[in-house]
Amino acid sequence: MAVSTRFVLSQGPALKGMGGAALGVLKQQLGLASKPSGPPTLPGPAIRKTFAPLDPALIRTYVRHVGGDPSAYKRRVPAHLFPQWGFGLTGPCLEGTSYPLAAAMNGGCRLKQNAPLPQGEPLEVVGQLTKIDDDGRRAILEIDVTTSTQSAPEAVVATMIVFVPLKGGKKNDDGAKRKPKDKARVPADARELAFHRLRADAGLDFAKLTGDFNPVHWIPAYAKAFGFRNTILHGFGTMARAVEGLNRGLFAGDVDALREIEVRFTRPLVLPAKVGVYTKGDAIYVGTAPSGPAFLTGTFGTRDS
Repeated sequence: MAVSTRFVLSQGPALKGMGGAALGVLKQQLGLASKPSGPPTLPGPAIRKTFAPLDPALIRTYVRHVGGDPSAYKRRVPAHLFPQWGFGLTGPCLEGTSYPLAAAMNGGCRLKQNAPLPQGEPLEVVGQLTKIDDDGRRAILEIDVTTSTQSAPEAVVATMIVFVPLKGGKKNDDGAKRKPKDKARVPADARELAFHRLRADAGLDFAKLTGDFNPVHWIPAYAKAFGFRNTILHGFGTMARAVEGLNRGLFAGDVDALREIEVRFTRPLVLPAKVGVYTKGDAIYVGTAPSGPAFLTGTFGTRDS
């Protein structure tokens, strides 16, 4: 069942943030952005914002959409829903950097649950650019997004990992063309925790729930113009399904069991698709099947580990 468009009315902060980021990209492309005199000072300025409590109906719909059990979140907000308010801080956190943000891609995420994030309380959020790894071929930027409420300080800490390819990034330092890396795969002996049949409009539904309306996720013609066969699922949508696969398939519904998870988005997940969530030891995968291509790889830790 498609997600109601009424939830778009809850996405003002994310849409405003993405609009600001898009304006920054446009200024870069037109040469109107001020050029920094040197590399940015790290950590960057702390961007602080307060967001109203989330609509409980949005939370229930979101959890169901990513394969979770809404009854497990009656009094709390899923930590992996952080993009819904975190998107609004990414643009300001990256403002003033000289990297070509039009080419930026979501490379992965680290997510740490220090405490349950309660429903019904305003969200106090701090975003900050904390790390830049630039080797001349690509830059990896890390933005920390810390979410608190009055009763739960620093309940959720997420690190958004932004990958920016740089000019000449496909060649080694000696000018030779770089060999492509082996693509990630699900181990042959991995255990399946969940299986999803993703509709062609799964990207649009995730956008309605989080505010990430990047057209590559919901407009086929736009996605094809960027070389994809069709729209692709959000990386955070894939990550949320991985977390709920752990919650329901490994932790017997205990949403407090997961302490932290770190993931990489290893290839685009083109829609529609059939994918599973797999685990082996402390590793997590989202892919087509054991031995098949993986769209997400990562590791996780529990409160008892």
